Amino acid sequence: MKKWIALLVLAAVLLLGYVAAGPFIAYNAIREAVQAQDTAELAEHVDFPELRRNLKLQVDDYLVRKAGADVQSSLLGAFAMRIASGIAGGMVDTMVTPVGIGALMEGRSVWHRASGGGITDNTYESAPTPDRLQDADYGFESLSRFTATVQSEDGQPLTFVLSRQGLEWKLTDIRLPLDGERVVD
Repeated sequence: MKKWIALLVLAAVLLLGYVAAGPFIAYNAIREAVQAQDTAELAEHVDFPELRRNLKLQVDDYLVRKAGADVQSSLLGAFAMRIASGIAGGMVDTMVTPVGIGALMEGRSVWHRASGGGITDNTYESAPTPDRLQDADYGFESLSRFTATVQSEDGQPLTFVLSRQGLEWKLTDIRLPLDGERVVD
């Protein structure tokens, strides 16, 4: 009888350890997939429908805050906001793919161009960039949410949110620094 209790306790401890280590394992798998530019491996660790939804909400919120109350209160302004939201949602849908997420996480400068920064000398460069995801600040927001925050080249925080889905952890949100002038480099 004592052996069964010991086995149950050991199984519970191992399961708890796996759940606690899960986001670190998933984040490192994402990091390695980004470094190797392995989009198939990256796609296994991302919940694309949830990520698209969360990014659209962020962009819509940003557009509403930037427009201000005067624009939102007029009929023409509300119509323009609706069009801008649709265009931004389409851009999010286009960019939230394994290749696009890999580019964002790697910090490739094509994102700089896409966010209005123009063409630079290394816009089309395909050589791997330094591992920007290596020195992240980790933290649990709850038993089902984990964050890893890195600094962009211009010093703004970029937070990757992983959510537990059963025993798996997947990337479900990227909190963009939309309060500043630029989104990402």
